[in-house]
Amino acid sequence: MAGLGTRNLIRAALVILLLPGSLEECGRIKVSAPIVRLGDPITASCIINQSCSHLGPEAQILWKLGAELQPGGRQQRLADGTQESTITLPHLNHSQALLSCCLRWGNSLQILDQAELQAGYPPATPHNLSCAMNLTTSSLICQWEPGPDTHLPTNFTLKSFKSRRGCQTQEDPITNCVPENGQSRCSIPRKHLQLYQNMSIWVQVENALGTSVSPQLCLVPMDVVKLEPPTLWALDPKTEVVPLQPGCLRLRWEPWKPGLYIEQKCELRHQPQLGETSWALVGPLPSRTLQHELCGLLPSTAYALQMRCTRWPLPGLWSNWSPSLELTTAQRAPIVRLDTWWRQRQLDPRTVDVQLFWKPTPLEEDSGQIQGYLVSWRPSGQAEAVPPLCNTTELNCTFHLPSEARKVVLKAYNTAGTSRPTPVVFLESRGPPLGRLHTMARDPHSLWVGWEPPNPQPRGYVIEWGLGPPSPSGSHQTWRMEHNGSIAGTLLQENIRPFQLYAITVTPLYQDTKGPSQLIYAYSQETAPSRAPELHLKHIGKTWAKLEWVPEAPELGKSPLTHYTIFWTNAQDQSFSTVLNASSHDFVLHGLEPASLYHVHLMAASRAGATNSTSLTLMTLVLEESELHTLLGLFGLLLLFICLCGAVRLCCRPSRKNALWPSVPDPAHSSLGSWVPTIMAEETFQLPSLCDASMPPITKITVLEEEEKKPGPWESSDSSGTCGLPTLVQAYVLQGDPRAASTPPEPQSGTSNQVLYGQVLGSPTSPGPGHYLRCDSTQPLLGGLTPSPKCYENLWFQTSPLGTSEPLVPNQEDDCVFGPLLDFPLLQGLRINGVEGLGGF
Repeated sequence: MAGLGTRNLIRAALVILLLPGSLEECGRIKVSAPIVRLGDPITASCIINQSCSHLGPEAQILWKLGAELQPGGRQQRLADGTQESTITLPHLNHSQALLSCCLRWGNSLQILDQAELQAGYPPATPHNLSCAMNLTTSSLICQWEPGPDTHLPTNFTLKSFKSRRGCQTQEDPITNCVPENGQSRCSIPRKHLQLYQNMSIWVQVENALGTSVSPQLCLVPMDVVKLEPPTLWALDPKTEVVPLQPGCLRLRWEPWKPGLYIEQKCELRHQPQLGETSWALVGPLPSRTLQHELCGLLPSTAYALQMRCTRWPLPGLWSNWSPSLELTTAQRAPIVRLDTWWRQRQLDPRTVDVQLFWKPTPLEEDSGQIQGYLVSWRPSGQAEAVPPLCNTTELNCTFHLPSEARKVVLKAYNTAGTSRPTPVVFLESRGPPLGRLHTMARDPHSLWVGWEPPNPQPRGYVIEWGLGPPSPSGSHQTWRMEHNGSIAGTLLQENIRPFQLYAITVTPLYQDTKGPSQLIYAYSQETAPSRAPELHLKHIGKTWAKLEWVPEAPELGKSPLTHYTIFWTNAQDQSFSTVLNASSHDFVLHGLEPASLYHVHLMAASRAGATNSTSLTLMTLVLEESELHTLLGLFGLLLLFICLCGAVRLCCRPSRKNALWPSVPDPAHSSLGSWVPTIMAEETFQLPSLCDASMPPITKITVLEEEEKKPGPWESSDSSGTCGLPTLVQAYVLQGDPRAASTPPEPQSGTSNQVLYGQVLGSPTSPGPGHYLRCDSTQPLLGGLTPSPKCYENLWFQTSPLGTSEPLVPNQEDDCVFGPLLDFPLLQGLRINGVEGLGGF
């Protein structure tokens, strides 16, 4: 602390020395107190004298505590012309700080003067003052506890004086003892002591804020003699006459040499090295014996021992504890119960292979440490000892025995001896079996196995468990013996791991026999199937693929499969899936693209989870050229058929006004009124007269008359005949538009264009009706006029140039004879009704 204050003062001096020459003597700081109690207020003032003539009358004085500006300064001009600034810091919370008086000098602050401030606490009262006489250095060493830090330079002084009458009066003072910095102990040399005279000793502490004194200690130096601890050693085993009993230790020690002629008493303490047991104290021990036997400890246990001594019977102080000595107690013979179990295998008719297992159970809290096990067998009739069958530190042993051997002996041993022998009798399975055996998983690390006790009640049970199915050698098996024959189950917690299949065997034990072993499998916790079936490609086509797999064999203890799921993905990363039942073993993928790559995998699922198989990659076949042509042809035919159907539908709709050809009825089954085109329901018009200019064309009608000379078969007359027709044949034709002008007839070659729709046979003058012969042709008539009208056409229905209908006089140059219209044979044989305007015929 003093060094820090010195550095701050040097820093302040350097700042003052570096001030401009004109400002060196301008200002001075005065503080109310340079050292105050931490947290108390402090007041400071800064005075600028008249020698600073270059300063303006309004010069501003500022304050800084450390690096921070402090507000609250009050500045005034005194009567003598000096300027004074006063500031009060309400709480000084720094143990050490610099207070600066500054003047604004241009754009910066110029320090005029600085003062170092310190804050702390008054010294606390020292306590726990104690002194001890050290015979090695022949000095009185005193030590104390100084109390909390004061944050100020503090001085400690050990004061003492010689005294009589119980330190009531002071006689000769003793030179003060000042400890080293940071030390809380001090030594008074022998030359200042009177070993058998009272002394009064105390500690005085002082700093800038006060002084405190510890309580006085009154003592005689020789009454506070403190010996050094002895040195402990283990007793040499060669000098031991009687062997150590179990749980005992023997040790010796060497006293501190300067204290060999001082009567002492000692204490011994011990503690086990392992565990949290506290120290146990033994004593007092006489120092003259220099050895001791300690009993009543745990056998075969390591202990730590320590010793201390003091003057006795004269007063003195206990020495420090000696360094620890580590010793191990003597062992005792093992006191254990050995539970045994075995397995036998017949090697040949005379030899049996035996695998013996055992577990030690301590019968006492301290039953002795076991160092090994002995398995021995003595043939009947042989008195001398035979070599043991096994000498091992393991908990099992395998050996061979004759077939007639039914008993071996097992012992545990250590350096102190052997345990009581445990006979192992190889019992035969002649007892009643257990009832129903069942298991249940309590949690992933335990299994409950239960059974129905047989009658009579066994004396115990042996439970074995291990990962199933069990290996032939029975390795990695865990077993346990239950000595209570009335229980009906037990909880297995040793070596149980989750998601594992365990084989559990329970065997009842009777007095002289055992029952048959019962086996059951159980899972500590179910998991997903171990693996999924592997997919195989059986057949493949252009748009399909058949897959098959061989279902895995059921696993013992696992829940059965619930379903399969097949996933396949094409080259465009489009995924598809389907779910199948657990009995499926094949599947056909439909709707695949030809010449395409697919990735397929199978997932097998149960109630506990699902497992995926390895992925199968397949490619569908390519379409052949003939098949491609066939498909294209079928597609073309389909398109053509659709077009034809559309055209037929368009043309045959009854609501159309302008069909591709007019509807011509059959004259044999119609009246003349039905020759008129069908009138739509929404259209209303009247059939015009034959002389009407808008009269539609009427089909050609040929009338033939029977010749008297020739009664042969009727022949059809060509509609394109010339004027050389027989006179008995009269043909009347109404064709085309009656308003069109007649044109000269043009010859037509052949009769291939002639179509007869009906023939009327008979004479117009005969009293009876004529005969009608229907033609088989169904070809519709064209609506246009022929190139030139024939001589027998109805030329008298022509339209006059003025647009009026007038009958034309037949040309006399024609050889045809035209009779009256009402004598037309067809009209005589037809019923004309339903058409208005025909009454003028």
